[in-house]
Amino acid sequence: MVTQSEFSYPLKILELGGNIRNILLSADKPQLAALAKRFDLAALERLDAEIMLSIEGSEISANGRFEASLVQNCIASNEPVPAVISEPVSIRFIPEPQIDQEEYEVLAEDCDVMFHDSQVIDLGEAIAQSLGLALDPYPRSPNADVILKAAGVKREDEDESGPFSVLASLKKKMAEE
Repeated sequence: MVTQSEFSYPLKILELGGNIRNILLSADKPQLAALAKRFDLAALERLDAEIMLSIEGSEISANGRFEASLVQNCIASNEPVPAVISEPVSIRFIPEPQIDQEEYEVLAEDCDVMFHDSQVIDLGEAIAQSLGLALDPYPRSPNADVILKAAGVKREDEDESGPFSVLASLKKKMAEE
């Protein structure tokens, strides 16, 4: 199924044939800007992918790698945090299931699966989603630890913060009183 995507690269399944195909994708400036907005990035400077498609029956396998240069905002200071991502891609495009029920269980082996309508796959959107999954959910600048400690989110003797470490410090404080 193809939807409007910032980085759409639709491929007609009938035109793919049964052969293996190598495809190179590169996002242009408007696509990079739109993807940066979608993923709340300070900047997306480059997104390239090299993908090998193979077809077996109604299943299409996309294997390869994507690379991106981007800038995220630090969660503590909002300072720019540049990053380069280079990730493998392995996605199976399968026909959309015909489900008459309201719920559909997704299994662990289905996590790298995208559905198609037997007409078209959108390889660009698959790469965009892979980028979204590869982003650091908590980007930190070099000043992040200082800011987090000053805000009381992180203690001086603590490597990482979290709800259990905060509870432990409260418990310790209560025991001292």
